[in-house]
Amino acid sequence: MTDLLYSQEEDALRAAVRDLLTDHCAAADVAARAESAAPHDLGLWKSLAQSMGLAGLLIPEALGGQGAGHREAAVVLEELGRAVAPVPYLTSAVVATEALLGCGDEELLGRLATGRTIGVLAVGLHLGPGAALPVVRVENGTLHGELTGIADAAVADVLLVPAADGGLYAVAADAVTRTPQVSLDLTRPLATVTLDGAPGRRLGDAEPAVRRALRAAAGLLASEQLGLADWALTETVRYLKERKQFNRPVGGFQALKHRLAQLWLEVVNLRAAARAAADALATGTDTDITVAVAQAYAAPVAVRAAEEALQLHGGIGMTWEHPVHLGLKRAKADSLAYGTAGAHREALAELVDLRAP
Repeated sequence: MTDLLYSQEEDALRAAVRDLLTDHCAAADVAARAESAAPHDLGLWKSLAQSMGLAGLLIPEALGGQGAGHREAAVVLEELGRAVAPVPYLTSAVVATEALLGCGDEELLGRLATGRTIGVLAVGLHLGPGAALPVVRVENGTLHGELTGIADAAVADVLLVPAADGGLYAVAADAVTRTPQVSLDLTRPLATVTLDGAPGRRLGDAEPAVRRALRAAAGLLASEQLGLADWALTETVRYLKERKQFNRPVGGFQALKHRLAQLWLEVVNLRAAARAAADALATGTDTDITVAVAQAYAAPVAVRAAEEALQLHGGIGMTWEHPVHLGLKRAKADSLAYGTAGAHREALAELVDLRAP
């Protein structure tokens, strides 16, 4: 039987990441940074990626990585989700890394493992594992075209670009034009990437590498959503114990107890689904089905948890100073990332041969 409980090593990793985020990722700083022209916290990224070595968790030790697995990366993403940390961990240390592992490019993998190079797969954040990919043209060895909705492109050093000839190309970020797009989640900004004769180095075939990357992204995104939902529930319970009305704690009212109990059950189920997805990615067992189940369940629960937190915090929850709006925006944006819940339900129906009549 698969053991979905956290190991001692995973608990220790969680504690270390949470301590770092507690010291260096205060909600007020995240909100202030989100309003600035540079929403990413590159200082925090340096601490996570270089000092703690977390950028290379999925990369073999022989290539300079940690040689860990998806379960450990999932633990990191849980904590980053709790803090709504504005760092390109999912896009670089997971998505771009998985694409490069699919291509077998050791040089770029070594650079990503150090954390000094940030890689981004130039595929729209809204596209899931089975979606048709927009591609760019290859003319005389250079790339031409436009790609939209690219998450964290603003801080990327290298872009991994799928092309019409079926190849995946590495393109230096300073060789393209990156235009910011309006994004609901300001902590994970989007950009339009325009390639006008950008030189690129062919890494390998795009289709299997991108499919592998997007599958891992969808599976581990559930852990980020779990962290966010768990934080929303924990903070709401804490607030309702302290907030008093009619000279008694608000949390003592039966109607609110029922809402919180229902939300707790959903978060517990989400934890099981997210852990199963991470384990399936690590072992390669029933991966497509388990990832589809996790994403079909994760997005609605994360959004519901954030919405309940906003409502049950009352008037203070509607203020910019309270961090609940950061969680709600991340939850809403994540519900569209790497395939919607509906898209994953459709994929799951195909995988288990339960097509609609």
